[in-house]
Amino acid sequence: MATENTGTQQPKRHAKLLAAGVAAVLVLGGLGAFALIPRDHAENTAAAGNGDMFKIARADDSSTPRMVENGAPFSFADLVERVSPAVVTITVEETQSPSQTTLNLPDNIPDPFREFFRRFGENGPGFQLPRKSTSMGSGFIISKSGYIVTNNHVVDHGTKITVKLPDGRSFDAKLIGKDPATDIALLKIKSDKPLPTVEFGDDRQLRVGDWVVAVGNPFGLSNTVTAGIVSSIGRNIGNGPYTDFIQIDAPINRGNSGGPTFDLRGHVVGMNTMIFSPSGGSVGIGFAIPSTTIHHVVAQLQAHGKVTRGWLGIQIQSITPDIASSLGMKEPHGAIVASVVSGSPADKAGFKQGDVVLAVNGASVEDARDLTRRVAALAVGSEAKFTVSRNGDSKTLTAKIAQRSEDQNASNDNSPSTPQSHGSASALGLSLSALTPDVRRTFNLPDNVQGAVVTNVDPDSDAAQKGIRSGDVILSVANREVHSPEDVENHIADARKSGRKTILMLVSTNGTEHFVAVDLK
Repeated sequence: MATENTGTQQPKRHAKLLAAGVAAVLVLGGLGAFALIPRDHAENTAAAGNGDMFKIARADDSSTPRMVENGAPFSFADLVERVSPAVVTITVEETQSPSQTTLNLPDNIPDPFREFFRRFGENGPGFQLPRKSTSMGSGFIISKSGYIVTNNHVVDHGTKITVKLPDGRSFDAKLIGKDPATDIALLKIKSDKPLPTVEFGDDRQLRVGDWVVAVGNPFGLSNTVTAGIVSSIGRNIGNGPYTDFIQIDAPINRGNSGGPTFDLRGHVVGMNTMIFSPSGGSVGIGFAIPSTTIHHVVAQLQAHGKVTRGWLGIQIQSITPDIASSLGMKEPHGAIVASVVSGSPADKAGFKQGDVVLAVNGASVEDARDLTRRVAALAVGSEAKFTVSRNGDSKTLTAKIAQRSEDQNASNDNSPSTPQSHGSASALGLSLSALTPDVRRTFNLPDNVQGAVVTNVDPDSDAAQKGIRSGDVILSVANREVHSPEDVENHIADARKSGRKTILMLVSTNGTEHFVAVDLK
């Protein structure tokens, strides 16, 4: 389930997602850090202060490498010569929290001295030894005055950041701002003369099969150049509502994180961030943050030092084929509202549980992630129009967008013991019970929750396959409220009479409400 606040299939054997960095399930390209990244829907707006506008490439730029008849370039040399002076090496020093260190004393120390050392060493307060570590990553200069873009995971915990240019010059860097949600950070260095820069391109112009060139600092080897093609666009690997990546097969490795991905015009279309690997090394599956995301985030970091995102105040989930069928929709698209936060912009605008959001300001909504990104990209304080379907009728709701805060999600996987069932929905493979005081205590359910609690689930049922489990509370069936197990039975019977093949239920799991479409036998 997705939230407006708010995957990937497990690879075989020991394959891992590595982000151009150390090996872990996700390795991120700085030598030693790892994280995930996401993507916004945002326009290329706002820029640096003091008239220092970082460049956005023109679509008609003609500085494309010479091509042979089949479309492959003769060489990338001219492109690399032009852009590589602006690709930098980033070294980050981090002071880790002190660790308690004790003394292991030799056996031959005389007793009087042994007691002294024990008191002040082995069994005493010990020594507080701060530890320092160094990691490396990549970055690129976007303004002559010294603004540099890199991954947040490269510099996140750094106490000292050093930037080294290809010409050998080194600078101390200041962290201007960072956005963990997209894994983007903005640095600033001071130089007595203008610095070389790169220009942003438009990743939306990319096509699968296009050539791309990656430049970075893998394993500390500065200004290493690799080339490949765009393998996929809009790749979702399941790490948050903002994560749409450009997948490339240009080899990138540990230390490449934060480095640019160029198109054949030499324009930055992405930032190398992660790789998928069974071994920790490149196997031709890399992921880059799209340039439109980078530009939008960097503009806010440069102007404000932080990123603000719009918030509506709804909990949503994507329309699956089963949910679409239960709602009588021809195609599964849009996002269904599972709950509305009291007092939120959505609540004030009139959003209701069960509404299907189909468009934002006239732009069609594909799924829950799409809606989340679209809302996040809206300006705080602006008004937005939402097209929703409610019980088959189309409505337009206008909401004033608020500012999103950090998500705080909690889960509880404790499964209480199962009380005796007093009712059933055998057609769905469910055993149900009324919400008696004893049942509420058993399942730790608050007094304000109304419905029928699931006490047992047939493991072979479609309900079990859809994730319904003991302790869940059925709140509504076919958009009709439930107050008892009998209500569930009656609503199921009515759905059968109407010829429905699936039935939509609103379910509360550990206090989180979500819709589930279950097949009718």
